[in-house]
Amino acid sequence: MSRLNSVIRRLQAQRDCLNAAAEMIKDQDGIVLEVGLGNGRTFDHLREIMPDREIFVFDRQIAAHPKCIPDDDHLFLGDIFETLPRAVEQFKGKVALVHSDVGTGDEALNAKIAAFIGQTLPPALMIGAIVASDQKIDVPGTIAEPLPEGVPQDRYFFRRFKGQ
Repeated sequence: MSRLNSVIRRLQAQRDCLNAAAEMIKDQDGIVLEVGLGNGRTFDHLREIMPDREIFVFDRQIAAHPKCIPDDDHLFLGDIFETLPRAVEQFKGKVALVHSDVGTGDEALNAKIAAFIGQTLPPALMIGAIVASDQKIDVPGTIAEPLPEGVPQDRYFFRRFKGQ
């Protein structure tokens, strides 16, 4: 498969998963955490499909399109190992959806970040919250949820928080 086709499939899967995740939490109140702003595409999509939700975004540095950058009150800028614990403390039990897209290209670092996110998140999650990610993240108190039709296994991951 060409790299172009691979990117198209990845982005289609990401869009389908975000749409499914929004549907899965539609009857819950709660905020959204977007872990990894990148160029801002997924943040922009989340704003479009969940216009009434507060979305808080994390990234090490801003590299997004100017129209896809949240205001300062909704931005956690800096190292995830420092910013995520602060957010978890601030949002205990208030998070309905976490979307994590922090792949770095370094498998060892990706595994370290995924393990940290998984261990750090639970106090922030409300019962029924969804964790959607491009990396496998083991979050205590969660169960796997099926992916949307057409999304290949291990392309994306869904977990639902049942409590600790």
